[in-house]
Amino acid sequence: MATPLFSDTDLHGLPALPTEAVEHGEVFTRRWVVDLILDLLGYTADKDLCDVRLVEPACGSGAFLTAVASRISTSCRTHDRPITDAITAVRALDLLERNVQESRAVVEKQLIDEGWRTEEARKVAACWVEQGDYLLQPDADHRADYVVGNPPYIRLEDVPDHRMAAYRNACPTMGGRADIYVGFYEVALRSLNPGGRLGFICADRWMRNQYGRRLRQLVTRRFSVDLALVMHDVDAFDDQVSAYPAITIISGRPQGEAVAADTTRAFGSSQANDFADWYMRGTSESITTEAFQAARMPHWFPDEDSWPAASPARLALLEELTERFRLLEDSRTGTRVGIGIATGADKVFLTEDDNLVERERLLPMAMVRDTTSGTLNWHGTYLVNPWTTQGDLVELTAYPRLASYFEKHGTALRRRYVAVKQPQRWYKTIDKVDPRLTRRPKLLFPDMKLTIHPVLDEGGLYPHHNLYFIVSDVWDMRVLGGLLLSKIAEAFVEAYAVKMRGGTLRFQAQYLRKIRVPDPEAISESDRTALAEAFDNRDVEAATEAALRVYGLAELPD
Repeated sequence: MATPLFSDTDLHGLPALPTEAVEHGEVFTRRWVVDLILDLLGYTADKDLCDVRLVEPACGSGAFLTAVASRISTSCRTHDRPITDAITAVRALDLLERNVQESRAVVEKQLIDEGWRTEEARKVAACWVEQGDYLLQPDADHRADYVVGNPPYIRLEDVPDHRMAAYRNACPTMGGRADIYVGFYEVALRSLNPGGRLGFICADRWMRNQYGRRLRQLVTRRFSVDLALVMHDVDAFDDQVSAYPAITIISGRPQGEAVAADTTRAFGSSQANDFADWYMRGTSESITTEAFQAARMPHWFPDEDSWPAASPARLALLEELTERFRLLEDSRTGTRVGIGIATGADKVFLTEDDNLVERERLLPMAMVRDTTSGTLNWHGTYLVNPWTTQGDLVELTAYPRLASYFEKHGTALRRRYVAVKQPQRWYKTIDKVDPRLTRRPKLLFPDMKLTIHPVLDEGGLYPHHNLYFIVSDVWDMRVLGGLLLSKIAEAFVEAYAVKMRGGTLRFQAQYLRKIRVPDPEAISESDRTALAEAFDNRDVEAATEAALRVYGLAELPD
């Protein structure tokens, strides 16, 4: 693989990166990994490979091309065709002249070693490999039945401004602080002929982080994720790099069956052959070996916000539950997930002095420390509340003690961004108070916790912004609390959430919303009782046993 950036001036007259940045983009793939990708794509020598087109976007020193040349050579022998029939079968690009020359040389040598005449081999190599920037080529030049490779790893902010603008204009998926490889995915996917297939080994961060969201949208709406093979611990490259690689196979068709797979350090050439054999057989049975585990699913995950990360067996279970059950946040049950109030100045707006201002201007607040035991234990924190029950700011003239208190802290309050934007509303909190929320029963979740930790507020406290809450018009909150205390609910959050140091999970609204739950009315009375009792007793094991019955599962895989 090679970077898409010139170390000098480039073909489009755009500024270039320094040579050391160019070198940083180059990571070369081991031959057995290349063969694995080609096998998984179905790019095999028994087919007439002269009649299909393969594109490699950044060929580097020819790691993929060597294997491709060998397969095309065997295909030509099998189908009794001259090697020159394959002149248009491959298109490979690189921006560095030295890489273009090196790739042509390895293709020529491979074909000569395979018994083809030197002049034929040289002609084929010259036609296959050209100099150019894949991201800035016309789409018509890229049409392909197969796109393979190891795209460059360069942060977009490391690219000169003019080139960055050109890339963003050409590749709308490259939003935020994207990596160059996002653009390679987009252009490659756009280039696929109907039924065409992409096979990349690349960092898998785009599947979950914010800068990959537009790419996930593109894939979800128009393509099929056929395989995600995680290889984080595998020695897949000639040099040691921390790239968190995965092999992804994506097809130009509506979403079909998908395979989730993970590997260990023991995964090498022999184990790759075993995995390819299992994958190509199309068996529905999961497989677990010392070197890899894999599960086949009816579909890939439909949500473009983020794709989960877990063991293949766990991913298959989550995909099954996604198919069978509705989301926790559901208008039909009036179930909503939210976050508590952000003030922008907690030192001013939060107090434990119940005589600080007028009594009706003090709103009892639920804080994280109140939830530690699993049962709500209020420590006496109040919000100094500037909001009326109608959602307007109070008139300070009506509350002289409140007015005096806010004026005492006026300098700090007026400095806040929210006050600078609206100077006449300088004493507002960032979020409004919804007085109805105080009275409603709700489940509270601390933002950060090692395990899922729902705590019931029967009604009376207003949550702080370090707490997330769930309210519902239909659910018995103790029954729902039992479901959410279970390891099944935790599995959803764990698969989507950002993990902090030490394994701490973030129980934020966007992750809680990923949880799938059954219809409350479909839960039997005995299971409702079991869930509620497990919640009251903080018994995770009992909650999980009852949840398994409710979800119709025999077990929760690791």
